[in-house]
Order: sequence, then C-alpha cells, then structure tokens
Amino acid sequence: MWLKMATCVRKVASEVFGVSRGGKQEGKDTWWWNDEVQRTIKEKKECFKRLHLDKSAANIEGYKLAKRVAKRAVSVAKGKAYDDLYQRLGTKEGEKDIYRMARIRERKTRDINQIKCIKDGTDRLLVKDEEIMDRWREYFDKLFNEER
Repeated sequence: MWLKMATCVRKVASEVFGVSRGGKQEGKDTWWWNDEVQRTIKEKKECFKRLHLDKSAANIEGYKLAKRVAKRAVSVAKGKAYDDLYQRLGTKEGEKDIYRMARIRERKTRDINQIKCIKDGTDRLLVKDEEIMDRWREYFDKLFNEER
C-alpha cells in the first residue's frame, strides 16, 4: 500500500513540477551559441522530458536522435566560433582582446566571499598577506596565552 502511494505521489509530482537533472553548472561557456544550437538543445531537452514521462521505444529513439543532432550542431558552431576567434586574435585589435580576456578570466577566479583585509590593534587597515597572518598570530597568542 505504501509503495503504491509513494509511486503515485512521485509520478504526480514529476508531472506537475517537472524533473531536474542536477544543479546548475557553473562556468559553461555559451558565447559561441547561435540560434541553431539553442534550437537543437531546446529540442533535445523536450525529447528528454517526453522520454522521462513515457519510456517507449519511439521516445528513446527520438531522444537519441535529438542528442546526436545537438552534439553535431554544438561541435560545428563551436569550431566555427573558435576559428573566427583565432583569426581575430591574429590582428592588432585581437591583441587588445587577449588582454581583455585575461583580465576577465582573472576577475572570475577571485573569491568574492573571502575578504583579504583586516584591521590591526590601532585600527590601521592591513592588506598584505604577511601582515594579516602576523595579526592573526598576535590575536590568537593573546587569546590563548592571556592569564585569567
């Protein structure tokens, strides 16, 4: 009885709310996507949803075909976009693009949640790693070695 009820609840929940295939992937480059790639990927996702609702042979074949078509469209579009990029990087304006891309990449690697400055005992701001480490050492020495 419980198994039937759980199965029924799961089925209705997936029909009403849909199904997720995991968390959002970070760092997915989509700058090279064109209309054809977007259309084929959307079609592949729709085929996956149909496959999840009804695992018939027709839906399985439809999903496999959509997956192949999307993969082909992605590889063609990505190859063309990278060829254009390399052609552009060979020019004078491309040299500026290299520095711009390097700056963007460096900014992405920064950890926004991690703050790299603290104040010392005299409320002076410390930003160098060595000074920050010395301040933390001083703080914990005082905290743990202070007599009570």
